[in-house]
Order: sequence, then C-alpha cells, then structure tokens
Amino acid sequence: MPVAELLAACAAHGTPLSEAELTEIVAGNDKKRFAFDVGGTRIRAQQGHSVEVDLQLVPAMPPALLYHGTAPAALPAIRSAGLQKMARHHVHLSPDAETARRVGARRGQPTILTVDAAAMHAAGVPFYESGNGVWLVEAVPPQYLGGL
Repeated sequence: MPVAELLAACAAHGTPLSEAELTEIVAGNDKKRFAFDVGGTRIRAQQGHSVEVDLQLVPAMPPALLYHGTAPAALPAIRSAGLQKMARHHVHLSPDAETARRVGARRGQPTILTVDAAAMHAAGVPFYESGNGVWLVEAVPPQYLGGL
C-alpha cells in the first residue's frame, strides 16, 4: 500500500506516525516482517498476508534441510496430513532450528520438525524465499518430515 495512505490512516485512527518513525519500525523489526519498494513509497508485508497479494516470488533452490516449529498438540494432524498452509498463502519454514524454535514457542514449548527440502525440490515442489529469509511452500507431505 502507499506509505502516505498508511500514515494518513494511522493519524486518522489516533496513532500519528512520521515517515521516519515508520522507517525505523520497519528497519528494527527483528523478523523483518515488512519491506518498502525500491522507491520507498509503498510498503508491504514480506509474507503472511490476509488478502490475496502477488508477492512476485520467484522459485528458488532451498537449503537441503528446513525447519518448522509447532505445538505438540498439532503433531497428530501433521503426522496424518503433513504441514498445510491452512488460512495462510503458504507453509512457512525456517532456515535454522533456532528460528523455528522461536516461532513455535509462541504457543508454548515447541516441537521442531525437519523438512527434507532437497528431496521435495528434487520431486518438483517449488520453494520461494521471502525477503526476510522465511521459506515458503504450498504444503509439506508427511514423508518429507522428520522429528515427528
């Protein structure tokens, strides 16, 4: 969305924000959730949109292993159906176990799953890397999961 439109909406809802403050928020976000366009006039989420957005993702070669942090309560469904995107546009995968642990810890003590991304990619499954290093895929079938 246009940065000017976002700043106007913030002000209209009682939370005025300067362009410099917005830039600081985007730069300081530990997960790099947001990005400006090249000209700095538009802003978007890197992934996890609630509306249909063309992120202009290009298929990329993933690392051999990727990771996914989840709550233990989700494991029976994951064993059966694998990782599904659910209400998201993609399944989100982490490049390292520690990041997956932090993501999974939002719901308590996480279980860390490994994803055989090399085998999935070899089978023709496209992977995409978002601007903040999160790997995205449509789904991960159970046969590509470890740590269950």
